[in-house]
Amino acid sequence: MNTLEFTGLDEKKVKNIISGLAQLLADYQIYYTNLRNLHWNVKGHGFFIMHEKYEEMYNIAATQIDDIAERILQLGGKPESRFSEYLKVSAIKEIEGVDCGKQAIELILSYYKLLIAQERAIIEAASEAGDDVTADLMTGWIAAQEKSIWMLVAFSQEKHHGECGCEK
Repeated sequence: MNTLEFTGLDEKKVKNIISGLAQLLADYQIYYTNLRNLHWNVKGHGFFIMHEKYEEMYNIAATQIDDIAERILQLGGKPESRFSEYLKVSAIKEIEGVDCGKQAIELILSYYKLLIAQERAIIEAASEAGDDVTADLMTGWIAAQEKSIWMLVAFSQEKHHGECGCEK
């Protein structure tokens, strides 16, 4: 039995979605590992705040990884589970030696840019296939990521415009 027989989705049309999700899974796995690295190794100004934020981010990523793999299965695919394979295809690369908070935030923002672009492409493929579930999943993630981007950019501002009455 095939789950697609019951969902009404066309097997040919979901192939692009599965492919996009497989790439996203690889990228999320490396993203997750990099967040753990940052959580353990970044020091300096903002440490207490960012240490907790990295943990929050990798916990969210862990849930998203599971969601991606399960969605691939629901669409009739088989998710990759070998880290060696993720490393071969991931657009996000493992980091080493990052211990500066500013550099870490820049990395995270670049990861969000990449992930959001992939998620938007998956939304497009899902829309073409009539797969509202995958499209909704990605849309929710993008909404949360855009808020995180806004907060990270605000946190990393070295200058502001003095609206709060303090020195510029």
